[in-house]
Amino acid sequence: MSPPNLDYEKEIWAKGKIPAGVDEAGRGPLAGPVVAAAVVLPDDCIIEGLDDSKKLTHTKRARIYKAIESLAISYAIGIVEPEEIDRINILQAALLAMEISVKKLTTKPDYLLIDGNQRTSLLLMQETIVKGDSKSCSIAAASIIAKVTRDLIMEEYHKQYPEYNFKGHKGYPTKEHYEAIKEHGPCPIHRKSFRGVL
Repeated sequence: MSPPNLDYEKEIWAKGKIPAGVDEAGRGPLAGPVVAAAVVLPDDCIIEGLDDSKKLTHTKRARIYKAIESLAISYAIGIVEPEEIDRINILQAALLAMEISVKKLTTKPDYLLIDGNQRTSLLLMQETIVKGDSKSCSIAAASIIAKVTRDLIMEEYHKQYPEYNFKGHKGYPTKEHYEAIKEHGPCPIHRKSFRGVL
């Protein structure tokens, strides 16, 4: 499959509108926040190796993160914590994180390109793109910003709760993680509404 390109973005720029790619990381884990990012890229932006964050190694993601930081017109992050995830459910929390990230952009977009099939409640033109992080450069950029940011958060939590090895699995449901929960019980950053946590 060919890497993501700027076709969607160019079409929007050509209409005199500003597109932002939006994606989230951390819907599946049993612990930690859900993190979203919104990114506005120039219509001639070339970032070598840019792809869906899940297809990249840790080292490549870190390198491309720095390139996005320097080349993006604007980017922003939205974070929704575990208590809120438990209160409103993970889908609503992911959409809320996306909305927070869009609202924090310094360059205000007119049009959102959103990974997946769920729109936000923002009063902006929106297009949902299934597997958007492998089709649109700005969504791929958002997926990398969100993933790298969340991984760093989980590495910090590892220092606080080393018995769960958050540094290793980043809160995802691995055999090791389930065993740690069984042995130590859930910690304050666990999502109590997720199966296998309580």
